[in-house]
Amino acid sequence: MNYTLHQLQIFLKIAELKSITKASEALYLTQPAVSIQLKKFQDQFSIPLTEIVGRQLYVTDFGHEIAEAAQTILEQVEQINYKSQAFQGQISGKLKISIVSTAKYLMPYFLSEFMQQNPAVDLIMNVTNKATVVDSLENNEVDFAMVSVIPDQIKLERVELMQNKLFLVGGKRYENDGRPSGKKVLTELPLIYREKGSATRAAMEEFISKNKLPTYKKFSLQSNEALKQAVISGIGYSIMPLIGIKNDLSNGDLQIIPYKGLPVKTNWNLVWRSAKKLSPVAQAYLDYVNSNKDRIINDTFDWFESY
Repeated sequence: MNYTLHQLQIFLKIAELKSITKASEALYLTQPAVSIQLKKFQDQFSIPLTEIVGRQLYVTDFGHEIAEAAQTILEQVEQINYKSQAFQGQISGKLKISIVSTAKYLMPYFLSEFMQQNPAVDLIMNVTNKATVVDSLENNEVDFAMVSVIPDQIKLERVELMQNKLFLVGGKRYENDGRPSGKKVLTELPLIYREKGSATRAAMEEFISKNKLPTYKKFSLQSNEALKQAVISGIGYSIMPLIGIKNDLSNGDLQIIPYKGLPVKTNWNLVWRSAKKLSPVAQAYLDYVNSNKDRIINDTFDWFESY
């Protein structure tokens, strides 16, 4: 047999996506190039790796076994590359991080300089909802996570980064409604929520419950960005984290509506499992965060304290 690493990569991607078209897009290759390499790879086996039923590509049982072997081979090659870089004095390997969606406005600033200083580090960052972040921690799939509310079902270590503030906000409609009081907004006007499981929604519901406010719930949305655009458009109001709305406040698309007890204040935290043995890359990143977090916060988020 005379297959190449390139062919293994292509076949593994086809097996994952079950589509030559999607594999070509994911690998930034043309569809004919992927088809040619798949054929060359298949020609080295007497048993089919894939089959077409109707218009759908299916991976055979034998193909799945070959895909698993390809995954192992490619991971070993990756480790060889990392070891080679380590012998040259470079920090190398994968850094896996999972963050809640609102943290996307924050996390890049705690990563950019580290990644520039360590070009041999491969970053894998998943931006998702809180439930998925917690699952990734429980299943030991990531090195770190960034959350504003620490889950209590897992024993975690943490580095506290900066404060998270949530305000009641409205769009330009707030003016058209005659600048109603915060209480009227919360009790009579349509409120837009984040999806169930979101830390933003949990903070919003806790505040409303604590103040015994009867609310007019409009609907819920899956992301902070979608929620923000809905508020800007005038569909309703919401309680939102300050970190994601700075520019919208500056240009007047959003306005903070004063209300007693707001903002709700929590803290952003970088967390990891207490029992986890950190890789050299993860330990290097943790050392970087501990040494530089105050400088990053002061240099990048100095505007935060004015609200």
